[in-house]
Amino acid sequence: MTQARKILVFLIALEHFWFMVLEMFLWQHPIGLNTFQMTPSDAEVTAVLAANQGLYNSFLAVGLLWGLFHKSDIASYAIQKFFLICIVVAGVFGGFTAKPTILYIQAVPAFIAFLLMHREAQLAEEKVEAAKETEPAS
Repeated sequence: MTQARKILVFLIALEHFWFMVLEMFLWQHPIGLNTFQMTPSDAEVTAVLAANQGLYNSFLAVGLLWGLFHKSDIASYAIQKFFLICIVVAGVFGGFTAKPTILYIQAVPAFIAFLLMHREAQLAEEKVEAAKETEPAS
């Protein structure tokens, strides 16, 4: 489960780097126009806002990678959990205020990764408790 979760978190980070590229560099390009179903004039008017949004997406991506590659397991877990929660909240907000598909593209994968992390923590806790029960009393 740990490996699957780490792969999912890595893919979510890549997804947010892609959002950054779309919003910061391809917003007024045909790829951005098609992705966001905008006219060139709409893209021109909103380009600065999109670039700002892209920058925030890069922070989310970097945060997830920081968590994935942190040397301390405890810190790694906490960092990933924090950034996944941020992504879930942003995805739910975007899904309700901007476009419903954001909920499925952004929030659902992050929520699944968060649930996998939670389950991993439960299993680790159960393993510790089981080990305590099998220890001989001193």
